[in-house]
Amino acid sequence: MGTEKKNKGLSNVQWIAIGFFGVILLGGILLWLPVSNRQPIMFIDALFTAVSAVCVTGLVTIVPATQFTVVGKWILLLLIQIGGLGVIACTVAFFLMIRKKITMKERIRIQQAYGLDTLSGMVRFIIRILKGTFLAEGIGAVLYAFYFVPEFGLLRGIWYGVFHAVSAFCNAGIDILGDSSLIGYSGSPWLQFTTMFLIVFGGLGFTVWYDVVGNVRRVCKERMPRERIFTRLELHSKIVLVMTGFLLVLGTILFFLLEYHNPETLGRLSFFEKWEAALFQSVTTRTAGFATLPQSALTEGSKMIGCILMFIGGSPAGTAGGVKTTTIAMLLLTCLSVIRGKRDTECFGRKIPQDNVRSGVTIIMVTFSFLMAGVTILSILEPTIDMMRILYEAVSAIATVGLTADLTPTLCMGSKVVLMVLMYVGRIGPVTMALIFSGKVRLGTHFRDLPQKRILIG
Repeated sequence: MGTEKKNKGLSNVQWIAIGFFGVILLGGILLWLPVSNRQPIMFIDALFTAVSAVCVTGLVTIVPATQFTVVGKWILLLLIQIGGLGVIACTVAFFLMIRKKITMKERIRIQQAYGLDTLSGMVRFIIRILKGTFLAEGIGAVLYAFYFVPEFGLLRGIWYGVFHAVSAFCNAGIDILGDSSLIGYSGSPWLQFTTMFLIVFGGLGFTVWYDVVGNVRRVCKERMPRERIFTRLELHSKIVLVMTGFLLVLGTILFFLLEYHNPETLGRLSFFEKWEAALFQSVTTRTAGFATLPQSALTEGSKMIGCILMFIGGSPAGTAGGVKTTTIAMLLLTCLSVIRGKRDTECFGRKIPQDNVRSGVTIIMVTFSFLMAGVTILSILEPTIDMMRILYEAVSAIATVGLTADLTPTLCMGSKVVLMVLMYVGRIGPVTMALIFSGKVRLGTHFRDLPQKRILIG
């Protein structure tokens, strides 16, 4: 009876957190086994790699290309795929494979994991996610194979194509090409644009995909005029697409201007290659972690812009991290409403509920608090490293990006633990905090009609 009561006390959010932790621990053990390694590895490094893979971050303390055997790389690939899809989606997929009925409790967990408003069509939603994911990764693998097969041969080229397609789509940024990410391939537009395609699609979010696809189908069937494709989208999809486009363009222009004369980054490239490299840097800071430029050689201004873009991240219900584009957009719209003297947060002719806005503020403040705590501890543990490099690494960890200014492999054991905590919080934190503070369930039970009193601000 006591055990039953205890289990009933765990919320769906706690089950999601426990699920991620369990996969990470199992993955760390499997990556630590001799069969997974070409040379001995410390358990802390195996566990760090597992955290990075499941949290689809990309920070590593070892070089996966030379450290792991084929078995180890397959385990790493599986961990990345589980991390990208989410533990809940993978569990439901397994239940579907063995034809186990999906209970109401599991449907509620799906709803909360992906922040959906309804319980109807949960299983169909997961099936769509699986189909869309494998289709996008399959297309990416074929595109990569066109480049890798001529260089590495048929079997190895196909294997490299599959691994990097999964890693890019899941916004993991882990590669098995060497110790310098994609810097050696900075002269290949084919490989770079394939990677950017997968990163952006993975970061848009599954709900946006199917909203856009549904409208395109209506146009194809002549049920809707072509010019109404965008206007008929859900508010969420409109905000995601506008913010994604805006941040990609803004990031590209800023990186281009800041690095134009830097001989260690863009300075040595042709004019077109400069724009290409700047675009890739803008895309990859959206929580992907692949690099075609040495991050340690970036100017201080570029690192700061990178920190801002990484902190924002991708969009909800996708494979990207960060506090999400919609959260930032909602707070910007709230500021704009206050400046204009409006009471409500408005966007595209719709009012955003106050509970939504409060959740967004909470997500940003809690994430920022964890980030500052991590930066402070890292500064204490690594007193000889300058603050900007520490900040870049910490933001990369909590936003589950994986870009590094050549710092992660040199850190002490305590600093590695700090980064692991930041990666874990970054993977489950924003969702967890949104569910805890959104008030969907708790507001009704904790409501008190207290006297209202204004305080001084600003």
